[in-house]
Amino acid sequence: MVTARDLFHRHGIKTIGVDTIAEAAGTNKMTLYRHFGSKDDLIVACLREAAEEMVTFWDDLEAEFPGDPQAQLRAWIREGAECIESDERGCELANAAVELAEEDHPARRLVEECKKKHRDHLAVVCRNAHLDQPELVADTLWLLLEGARLSRQSVGAEGPSARFVRMAEGIVASFGRRGARE
Repeated sequence: MVTARDLFHRHGIKTIGVDTIAEAAGTNKMTLYRHFGSKDDLIVACLREAAEEMVTFWDDLEAEFPGDPQAQLRAWIREGAECIESDERGCELANAAVELAEEDHPARRLVEECKKKHRDHLAVVCRNAHLDQPELVADTLWLLLEGARLSRQSVGAEGPSARFVRMAEGIVASFGRRGARE
């Protein structure tokens, strides 16, 4: 699955066939189909693994900064910047959503659920950090990260995505902490 995930991420889901995956993995199509009933099942398994990594990310943040949502938010921003800088191909889940435009594709619901869960977790952190309008802050930060990852792909590392941290910190500062201005 590691090979398939890497190939899908680097070259796109639609352009990579089962033959290419099997060859790169040093196996054959029969073996792949024994483990995954179809290419769509393999795609779902790869994306499920990415989704599980997002859950682990949040668990790790909570473990590293227990009871400190401000620190969790700062770490989320830093990690977002690292993702932007280190991966010119962008988010594999977002890329899959673009490539798999068919509403009934089995991976669509997985991508939607994962993205929603990740954004909702960000909203909880914003709420716990006592920011004004935490839902709006989460939506704004979420769209900034998604857009920055796309911008990195389209205009390169020196484009607007290079200022992600400064923009994200500005958003957080502009909403301040509830009660801090009272």
